[in-house]
This record gives sequence, structure tokens and C-alpha cells, in this order.
Amino acid sequence: MTEAGPAGADTDGPVNAGPVSTGSAVATAGALWAVGGVVALLVWAVYRLARISIAAFDQPFAWYHWAALLAIIPFMAWSEGLRGFQLRFSPRVAERAMTIRSQPTLLRVVLAPLYAAGYFEGTRRERLGVYFGTLGILVLIVLVHRLDQPWRGILDAGVVVGLSWGTIATLALSVRAWRN
Repeated sequence: MTEAGPAGADTDGPVNAGPVSTGSAVATAGALWAVGGVVALLVWAVYRLARISIAAFDQPFAWYHWAALLAIIPFMAWSEGLRGFQLRFSPRVAERAMTIRSQPTLLRVVLAPLYAAGYFEGTRRERLGVYFGTLGILVLIVLVHRLDQPWRGILDAGVVVGLSWGTIATLALSVRAWRN
């Protein structure tokens, strides 16, 4: 054995790349876990809410039900899908996933979806926005859950559109960030 490493080892080649590639693999897995965990949660919510929304059509619709449905879908696409996800949440998820990829820590990798969503290691303002946003979503879930059909299904149809938009935006922005 020499000072440069094991006898016959090429210190400039792949032999010394072991720890780097392992770290790189963990970092890559963490970034994928960040985006995959967030997207999985969104897809799960779309699946559950779409079933409730479809069940609304088992009820008779009056003209005002149709009017509400036709109003809520574009409103939720704009407010939740575009403004909430595409312009705010999804870019944060993509950026933070790339931070995990470039600067992995044990906590970031293990809790990657929570890190990507902004629950920790953000500015105080960002964290408060995430915490209060989550609280607001939970309150809305409880309130909407109390509605009878077809109103619950009508509101859930709008949420499905917004969450679907958010899922696509998160994936698209994450792929774009990964390529850069």
C-alpha cells in the first residue's frame, strides 16, 4: 500500500469515486423522494375526490347546480391550479428537490416531501405560510365534508381540477429543474 491509496489503485479513476457516487445516489434518491412524495399525495387526493365528485351526478342537478359547477371549475383552475400550484407551490417543490440533490443532509433526504413542501428550513414567512395554508386546507376539508351531495361533489370537482393542474405543474417544473 502506498500513501496515494491501495497498491495498484488508480487514484484519479473510479476507485476513489465510491463515496461520491454513493452520496450522489442518496442525493438523487432524496430529490426523487421529494417530488415523488408530493406528487403521490396529490394523486391520492385527486383519486379520492374524483370518486366523490362523480358520485354527485347520481343526484338530480337543478340549473343552479350546473351554474355552480361551471363557475367553480374555472375558478379553481385559476386560483388553485395556476396561482396556488404553478406559480407558488410547484416551483418551491422543484427548487427544494434540487437543493436536496445538490446539498443533501440526512434530515432533508429522509423527510424530503416535507422539506420540498416547505415545512422546515425555510424563512419564517415561508414556514408560516405553509403551516397556516395547511391549517386552512384542513378546516376547508372538515367544512366541505359536512356538505350534502351534489354540493360536495361540485366543490370537489373544482378541487380535482386544481389538484390535477398542480400535479402536472409539479412534475413539469421538477423535470425542467432537473435538466438545468
